[in-house]
Amino acid sequence: MKKAALLIGLILVISCKKESQESFGKSTEVSQTPEQLGKSIFEGKGNCVACHQPNQKIIGPSIHEIATIYKAQNGNIISFLKDDAKPLVDPTQYEVMKTNFAITKTLSDEELKGLEAYIYSYLK
Repeated sequence: MKKAALLIGLILVISCKKESQESFGKSTEVSQTPEQLGKSIFEGKGNCVACHQPNQKIIGPSIHEIATIYKAQNGNIISFLKDDAKPLVDPTQYEVMKTNFAITKTLSDEELKGLEAYIYSYLK
């Protein structure tokens, strides 16, 4: 009987220790700045980099041009990415961009703010 109680106690101690170690490791994640998050989305799941480059027009306007025009016209990049606002930079390319709204509409508000911060970082 004593052996069984000792064995159960030992199992409980080991399982509790493992659980606390796992949660400790998870809490040490490094958070990203909005610009870093935006860059990772721009180059990753957003696939924006396929059409937009920092200082050169490829298919779509450059990131610098987008930032400059939206800043000058007090535009809302997030609203545009949600397809709630008209394009300000190059309306003739709207139909091309429209296909990407399937991706941008699934992004969280935090991710969209990160994209906006990343785009505006090209004004610095």
